[in-house]
Amino acid sequence: MRPELLQNVRTLLPEHHPRPEIELLYAMMRDYPFRGGKGVRSELLLLSARAHGVRESTAERRSAGWEAALWLATTLELFQNWVLIHDDIADDSEERRGQPALHRQYGVPLALNAGDALHAYMWGALQKAGLPQAYAEVLTMIHRTAEGQHLDLAWVQQGQWNLSESDYLDMVRLKTAYYTVVTPLRLGAIAAGGQPDGRFEEAGTLLGAAFQIRDDVLNLIGDAALYGKEIGGDLLEGKRTLIALRWLETAPQERRELFLNEMAKNRPDKRPEVIGTLLGWLLESGAVQDAQSVADTLAERGLKLLSHALSAAPDQEAARTILALAEGLARRQK
Repeated sequence: MRPELLQNVRTLLPEHHPRPEIELLYAMMRDYPFRGGKGVRSELLLLSARAHGVRESTAERRSAGWEAALWLATTLELFQNWVLIHDDIADDSEERRGQPALHRQYGVPLALNAGDALHAYMWGALQKAGLPQAYAEVLTMIHRTAEGQHLDLAWVQQGQWNLSESDYLDMVRLKTAYYTVVTPLRLGAIAAGGQPDGRFEEAGTLLGAAFQIRDDVLNLIGDAALYGKEIGGDLLEGKRTLIALRWLETAPQERRELFLNEMAKNRPDKRPEVIGTLLGWLLESGAVQDAQSVADTLAERGLKLLSHALSAAPDQEAARTILALAEGLARRQK
């Protein structure tokens, strides 16, 4: 995350309180934002603002457009962090960005409340941007993300595995794509006083889906030190990934039954040795390569559409950087 955004977070979030219990709340709200996230979503927003005509400026002589863009980018960062607190609770995750998840450190009730409080301060960041038209964009982002998260959680809660590739893509377009690609692109245009290109939505959902598939792949084969989460966590959490769904289509009956029986268990009851066996089956099956091929196709389509959408942008250097960043997201290796 850019230093300017971290400074905005420091400015916005309270730090000290005479009651130590409330000071702990403040510390918990600051925890995830300062764990060193990559800040790719906020960077995409700022690049979009530049592409649409906002000049990047320094703190000493900061333009109104760049100031608004920075506060919109701060809004995105706070959104991601309060959502991650809640997501870690829902998934009973162990780690986030290489450290214990917040609920593992302080318990679910306090972590849940800290996420709620951070959500409220997110709206404070949006207010500082001073762009009323941005509210509808942020609301849409929250609605779509919640819908995708509901699909993801409902499938786990209901033990549903009879799902297609289309089901999976519907879920990740909602859960991941809007806040990762669609909304940053659109908010950047709004920061420049423009109307977002209508093609941003389709391009963003294609690229966001490719990003999520890559994330699912890295969850199985990534470097834990670079990935920031536990390897194999999706199996422990019973996630419906494209990799698992593809594998189930052709898995021998006895392996399929073992997989489904283990996935039906709560996380603490899953056996590490069985999870290791399941991971080996997934990796040797070719399902990972199949999923990567789907991600490549989605990325190619999304990049082509995004390139057309940015072809008339005032700042073509920034537009090219957006395309490079989007390609990096969709084809990420870490």
